[in-house]
Amino acid sequence: MPVENLGHEYEFEPQFGLPERLPSDEHVVWQGSPDVRALAASAFHLRKLVFYFALLALACAWPALQSGAGGMAVLLSLKWIVPLSLTGLVSVWILAWMTARTTVYTLTNKRMVMRLGIVLTVSFNLPLKRIAAADVRTLDGGFGDISLALQGDDRIGWVHLWPSVRPWRINQPEPTLRAIADVQTVAAQLSEAWSHATGLQAKPLATAPERPQAAPHLQVSPL
Repeated sequence: MPVENLGHEYEFEPQFGLPERLPSDEHVVWQGSPDVRALAASAFHLRKLVFYFALLALACAWPALQSGAGGMAVLLSLKWIVPLSLTGLVSVWILAWMTARTTVYTLTNKRMVMRLGIVLTVSFNLPLKRIAAADVRTLDGGFGDISLALQGDDRIGWVHLWPSVRPWRINQPEPTLRAIADVQTVAAQLSEAWSHATGLQAKPLATAPERPQAAPHLQVSPL
């Protein structure tokens, strides 16, 4: 039987964002991708890079400014750092844009599917029954991250998930929906789907603005 394709970006993707068509008893609850601006700022730290390169430019121009040299001398002191800075910033933005364009998160009534990868595309299926906990990190503009802690010994390599992974959790990587819009609504949908799939009652949503040790809002034990 030939592989069915509905004109999506990936030739052998039978259903957008999914490695296979969903069975009859499973349906999509939510589907989305990272916002490129929010992703560039949060995962790729573009704002911090702008500040860093601005300091480098100031350091290069400072001797000419301090000596009272003319404008041409100041421009000559910046002739290398400015092009290099712009090249670096544009490269980071392109990487963030390509990541946002090729990443798709799909929540069904039974699992979370993460389609990741710019060159080599992989899909990770996370059954809701195997999700032990989740928390929310809010960003500007209603965007945010949702990190998923897996039960038991279930592990996915940190490098395989990046940047869709919780920062600094290298030994126990937590798959993360990065820079998604209307994060509180998506978190509520995840909580409801998890409760239906497990038959357990989820705790109220907890947010972590700077992602400290926040209490999870999904628990595997009844309240």
